[in-house]
Amino acid sequence: MANLFNIITQKLAFFLVASKELAMEKETFRLLGHQLVDWVADYLEKVGQWPVVPRVSPGDIKNQLARRPPETAEAWADILADFNQIILPGMTHWQHPGWFAYFPANNSPASILGEILTAGMGAQCMSWQTSPAATELEEVVMDWLRQMLGLPQGMAGVIQDTASTATLCALLAAREKATGFLSNRQGFYQPLTVYASDQAHSSVEKGVKIAGYGREKLRSIPTDENYALIPEALEESVREDIRAGAIPACVVATLGTTSSGAIDPLRPIGEICSRYGLWLHVDAAYAGTAAILPELRWMLDGVEYVDSFVFNPHKWLLTNFDCSAFFIRDEENYVQTFEMHPEYLKTAQDRLVKNFRDWGIQLGRRFRALKLWFVIRSYGVQGLQAMVREHLRLAQLFRSWLEEHPLFELMAPTTLSLVCFRLNDGRPEDQLNLINRRLNENINASGRIFLTHTELRGQYALRLVVGSRTTQESHVRQAWEIIRGEAEKLAGQK
Repeated sequence: MANLFNIITQKLAFFLVASKELAMEKETFRLLGHQLVDWVADYLEKVGQWPVVPRVSPGDIKNQLARRPPETAEAWADILADFNQIILPGMTHWQHPGWFAYFPANNSPASILGEILTAGMGAQCMSWQTSPAATELEEVVMDWLRQMLGLPQGMAGVIQDTASTATLCALLAAREKATGFLSNRQGFYQPLTVYASDQAHSSVEKGVKIAGYGREKLRSIPTDENYALIPEALEESVREDIRAGAIPACVVATLGTTSSGAIDPLRPIGEICSRYGLWLHVDAAYAGTAAILPELRWMLDGVEYVDSFVFNPHKWLLTNFDCSAFFIRDEENYVQTFEMHPEYLKTAQDRLVKNFRDWGIQLGRRFRALKLWFVIRSYGVQGLQAMVREHLRLAQLFRSWLEEHPLFELMAPTTLSLVCFRLNDGRPEDQLNLINRRLNENINASGRIFLTHTELRGQYALRLVVGSRTTQESHVRQAWEIIRGEAEKLAGQK
């Protein structure tokens, strides 16, 4: 009896201590949470005061970090101090108003708040049963996006992490369609082929390799003077493969290529896919957002032929990474590629609901739809359209300055908010790549703006993309002054 009393006393003491620690943890969390939200609010307001890219060398951050994990808990004050003194100075500031590199990776206050709630709930949203609201909200929000872009009624959407993953899913589904959707393939040796323009994103080649087609089965289709895929060249390549005994499986068209922002013509490509039974996937990771503007819906002419379509709200629609919107025309056949039915995942509602675990590679899924819902509701379609229109205006403004200056040459059409250009001061062609590389390095050394480059037909070109939520006309004018000043210095050294 005494022994039982001791055990009960010990357990009660433990419970009281644990309850006290839990209360302290709750209050500490509340205090730190307020402090960190204040920090984020200040950061969003003052991000333009930082150099866009940190002035660090490889190893600088790692050398300041402990080599072994702590044996005991550390004070939050010390952890946050190290964040501010070690981590923050080594970060690239993608939300900086002087960010003109790659493509934007936007966030917004609404999206950040949605992400906080998602992290706080810690839900695993693989199926309807594991979080009914997450599944049903994703269905509704994806249909909102479908309506906003003008995609055909009946296309069903799912949120993937990135466009690279969505493209891989499309390639896998196209492979299954071409080989009979999981039928008995014993003795099936005909090679499958995939087609994309010579300007397509590297994720297409990577996806072709991962999906088992083999990199040598990706056909690189030539492009026209605007860097858009040539439909006649595509059809000839398809015919050649058929004559050689291959099975053409998939075409990946691009709306807004990474190097130049080129727009592949969907209608003639779609007609070819229809004639020969190919899956048509559209990679609109960057440019898809622009289709929320009715005046830019011409990009989607022929979209009725499309089997799958992806664009990234985490690029140009104020939703923080990661959030990639992937749409499918024939969801029943698509799901056959991914669905599995182990006993431990079966639920009573499976026949009545969507289980998004069957819509991609991952089993576990984050609640990404919540932040997207917050963004669309807090800005409204008109607010999002106004942002995109302003970015397009600023890109055209910057382009006009280039056109008026004798030292600059435009390298591609400015269809959306990407401007490709180079310094051309008349020196021999073999020297222009070198001088433009130096120009890019000098521009970025200022710390006030950041640009990246590409090669177009072997010519080094600078890329300026207007897409950050914080970028205003004053920032584009500042960028022009820096670019023009550095170019005039280099031209003077000729």
